Amino acid sequence: MSDSKSAESNLLSVDFEIFGHVQGVCFRMYTEKEGLQLGLVGWVKNTYSGTVVGQVQGPADKVEEMKFWLSKQGSPSSRITRAVFSNERSIDKVEVSGFKTRF
Repeated sequence: MSDSKSAESNLLSVDFEIFGHVQGVCFRMYTEKEGLQLGLVGWVKNTYSGTVVGQVQGPADKVEEMKFWLSKQGSPSSRITRAVFSNERSIDKVEVSGFKTRF
């Protein structure tokens, strides 16, 4: 990673998929809440295979905080076994507004 000053001003977008006991435990609601608290935008939804997928966008340092939250913390009743992050890229401006749960 680059030095912290440039990390704060750079915008990142990253896709995620979270594995484990993450459905039926308010994972999406807590993800939305955490994203908004960090000032991020994005979306989150359940999959038919029992995982949770989504995308977050915002300042690089806040995206890193969200990645840690998604992989280690999650909702109080969740049990995360694996978090996969993909398609991480720098963006000039955020491409979505707000933080939404998709169905």
